Amino acid sequence: MTNYDTVILDIEGTITPITFVKETLFPYVTSGLSAFLDRTWETDELKKQIELLREQAKKDVDAKMEQAVIIPTESEASAEQIKSAVIETISWQMKADRKIGALKSFQGYMWKEGYESGVLRGVVYDDVVPALDQWKAAGKKIYIYSSGSVPAQKLLVGYSTKGDLMSYFSGYFDTAVGLKTESASYKNIAQQIGKENDTKSILFVTDNINEIFAATEAGYQVVISDRPGNAPLGPESKQFKIVTSFKQI
Repeated sequence: MTNYDTVILDIEGTITPITFVKETLFPYVTSGLSAFLDRTWETDELKKQIELLREQAKKDVDAKMEQAVIIPTESEASAEQIKSAVIETISWQMKADRKIGALKSFQGYMWKEGYESGVLRGVVYDDVVPALDQWKAAGKKIYIYSSGSVPAQKLLVGYSTKGDLMSYFSGYFDTAVGLKTESASYKNIAQQIGKENDTKSILFVTDNINEIFAATEAGYQVVISDRPGNAPLGPESKQFKIVTSFKQI
């Protein structure tokens, strides 16, 4: 990689094992959801999160998505009926691995309690912090772009197995800037960080080949992260630099 002064990192499969997300974070939500709803039912934050899910559920029902159900309001149904609809909604969306804002926001809301209580710790690969140190010492700006919500990103790096890593990062982006497989998203990020006329000086690291294609189309330099448990790379990935450790970047 040559002359890059900005680094944008994916999370899952790049700085964090996919197994942590699939085997720790996701089950934390699905197994603890009912009790979490009971515990936080009267809070304003929960009501705000449910309203986001309600709006998304209406769109899904209108679009005739097979598993979508309406989440009733408090004037239309009992607390138990609302909770049941929320659980059903989150369950099918997570099984489908949907990258939608309402779901990601709710997951982050639940994970916040887990991180703050010490039950959750964001797992970060051993080779990541030395690379962050080198980039920071060289004056490079470091950002995160992940499909997980910005609050969830901050929790993972803020309560990590390597300590609080938030001071390394100059900013965080999620799908509010656009889908990670669309080049317009990367142009949007470049504009927001003042690099719209210098995208070649941005290095993006991710495990997803479709994200690599999108970032390349936007003019970024790219590196593919090939970590244990990641999806196998196809022949189309061979045209790009592939690393199994940040030491190789």
